[in-house]
Amino acid sequence: MIRTTGIFVLSFFVFMSLCYSQDSITERKTKKIKILPVPALGYSPETKFYFGAVALFQMNFYQDTLTRTSNAKVELNYTMRKQFIAEAEWNYFFKEEKWFTNGILHFSKFPDLYYGIGPNTINTNELNYQSNRAKIDLNLLRQVSKGHFIGGGLKYVDYWDVASLTDMTIPFQELNDTRTLGLQVQYLIDKRNSILTPTNGYYMRFYNAELSTANGVYAQFSVDLRKYHTLGKKKNHTFSGRAYTVLNTSNAPFFDIALLGGDKLVRGYYFGRFRDLSLSTVQMEYRYTLYKWFGLSGFAGISTMYHNTETFGTYIRPNAGVGLRIKVDKNENTNLRFDYAIGNDGQSGFYVSFGESF
Repeated sequence: MIRTTGIFVLSFFVFMSLCYSQDSITERKTKKIKILPVPALGYSPETKFYFGAVALFQMNFYQDTLTRTSNAKVELNYTMRKQFIAEAEWNYFFKEEKWFTNGILHFSKFPDLYYGIGPNTINTNELNYQSNRAKIDLNLLRQVSKGHFIGGGLKYVDYWDVASLTDMTIPFQELNDTRTLGLQVQYLIDKRNSILTPTNGYYMRFYNAELSTANGVYAQFSVDLRKYHTLGKKKNHTFSGRAYTVLNTSNAPFFDIALLGGDKLVRGYYFGRFRDLSLSTVQMEYRYTLYKWFGLSGFAGISTMYHNTETFGTYIRPNAGVGLRIKVDKNENTNLRFDYAIGNDGQSGFYVSFGESF
């Protein structure tokens, strides 16, 4: 744990210094930051009921029309499955968006379920296992034209003390202590009008990483495309869509291959219930503002997991759901989101989160 905690803390202070070192003392007087500290209480298939605290930061330091509002989130949770999760996440625009940084710092002690690798694993193979997890994902991008960014960063993931909670030995050979480190590059087009709750514009992210483990080097590539459009005289009908694909080479570790499910990607499935080298998904969502601070949503999608191009589309996983939206910040149009979604094979999930899923 010492090996990851030091890096975690150091990375956090690097991020904070980046945010505060760009202006003179005189300019700092005009900075504005909103902090929304709230208790966290929710439910997801991975955690069951959880409780804790979350602080949502919205930063508009430069007060100009060329710089969108930045955001960050710090969250501590404890779950009914005896999981402890500490995470910090940020999206920060420098002045006039000439530079952009985003990242995640994560630590968790996480009892979890594992079913093996493949798009059609069976429930009888369920293994309850324990692991400590640390993740550091740091990125810095330079604006090359308005809304277009190019750059790269560092990715470090560490799983250690991996052990079965039910058996003396783990039946899956790939389920063991693993550390991965590598460099990543990305090209980003971000034309959204908001990061947390976009209603207009589009987003395109092309990502490639070369990562190293004790078993060798593997590559990871992903494409993330999103589009948003608002209609109606009151601008209260919002349509959004997302197409996402991630590809991994064959020697990627079990935790870094494509995982189906979760709050951000394919709602309605236990995150990690199905996993394979590659995943492609299309998700659509409709959001309707019923009242000033209250809204509804409906969403659906279709996904496929595959080991290679020959098995693409062999197993199809649909999902669909409904949700409530409660506005917690009128100026930044930020919502607290409650979603319920279902998949197939008896999968379902309830989610509570700030901002939209995509």
